[in-house]
Amino acid sequence: MTGTDNGIGLRAVGIARQWIGTPYLHQASVRGVGTDCLGLLRGIWRALYGEEPEAVPPYTADWAEPARQERLWQAAERHLLRAPDGVPAPGQVLLFRMRAGSIAKHLGISAEPAPGHMTFIHAYTGHGVIESPLSTPWQRRIVARFTFPAGA
Repeated sequence: MTGTDNGIGLRAVGIARQWIGTPYLHQASVRGVGTDCLGLLRGIWRALYGEEPEAVPPYTADWAEPARQERLWQAAERHLLRAPDGVPAPGQVLLFRMRAGSIAKHLGISAEPAPGHMTFIHAYTGHGVIESPLSTPWQRRIVARFTFPAGA
């Protein structure tokens, strides 16, 4: 299976929008209190499915970059479904590489407020959870896209 029905994606966008305004807090995942980008995804997962699929060990802000380990990508491969290439659909999990040659260490949820105006929702240092334009610079940083599994 390569994707989900659009209903789960739209539910994920609605849940993510409930988190907008939550302050940025490294390793946290509490709506309205604090979260980082992984914490936002964890909160969406809990709202869709209940319990998280695995315990998240403590992690540093560099996401294991010195060791060159793609931990965030590997976890996405374990629990989400790889999305087909093309324009991101609402509710897809976007995995970003912030610099060329670095590991992927940021993620967000694609959204579309109006046709042709793609946005994504993410927790960003110094800004908290926000909905940002999925501009060309952000699009160039996407290294993988995933969908939530069916059954939510």
